[in-house]
Amino acid sequence: MGNLKWPEGKKCAVMFTFDVDGDTTWENGNRGLPNGEKYIKSLSVGQYGPKRCVDRILDMLESYGVKATFFVPGLTAERYPEVIMRIAEAGHEIGHHGYAHERFAGKTTEEQIEIIEKTQRIFKDLIGHEVTGFRTPSGDWAKITPQLLYERGFRYSSSMRGDDRPYRTVINGEKTDFIEIPTKWEVDDYVAMAYNMYPAEPAGQDRISSYRLVEDNFMREFRGHYKEGLCISYMSHPQVIGSPGRIQILKHMLEQITSKEDVWVATGTEVSDWYRSHSEEQEEK
Repeated sequence: MGNLKWPEGKKCAVMFTFDVDGDTTWENGNRGLPNGEKYIKSLSVGQYGPKRCVDRILDMLESYGVKATFFVPGLTAERYPEVIMRIAEAGHEIGHHGYAHERFAGKTTEEQIEIIEKTQRIFKDLIGHEVTGFRTPSGDWAKITPQLLYERGFRYSSSMRGDDRPYRTVINGEKTDFIEIPTKWEVDDYVAMAYNMYPAEPAGQDRISSYRLVEDNFMREFRGHYKEGLCISYMSHPQVIGSPGRIQILKHMLEQITSKEDVWVATGTEVSDWYRSHSEEQEEK
């Protein structure tokens, strides 16, 4: 397998992405518990992200001159507009992450359209424009979702898991300009380190991962992607990676990755635009 081509002869591409879920995920989880709507502590876990962790992440990214992509549910944008504005004003990309972090799988076409368009209106009012990148909440979407997004001007998604290179999404049997930039559970800080009691996360309550080992896993994935000239999309969550201790994982990763002059660190839009305009030569690889 030949290496993909990246701008200015760079060897591989790296995306740093952050899902600013806020309290939406814990609200959704609480609904499945008796009296769950009264649980305050679990909500505070998510609230910690926009309240404290986003600014810590923004400072760290600025220190290394990195622009990232922040996928935001519309409800989070409504609750923390000043936080989302700070992200956008710092030059980072805002992406769509549903309205209330709801699963698109199982939603009707009409329900999905309402979620997509409602959140776009929120972004337009808040940051002055609709967004063109999407990450499906909770890891899955309905079969028709890519078509609904593409018809509404979305240019890329970073939702799927089945590749380590960008690719053109097939819609109704044809390859389209809607680019998928896959990510992986292996580079998701939530899978590795999220922990909460109500609702239980993880379900067995038998894991608070070693930060050193998580960082080692993340960097081993980078080195593998670098060796093969691929694209790695790190998926982080402010409430997880943004604590005073875990932010050191991000610091060390930024330090090592940005020290390599032949690595292209880019936003989702930059990666998808590059791939789209160079797709023929890429797909020959």
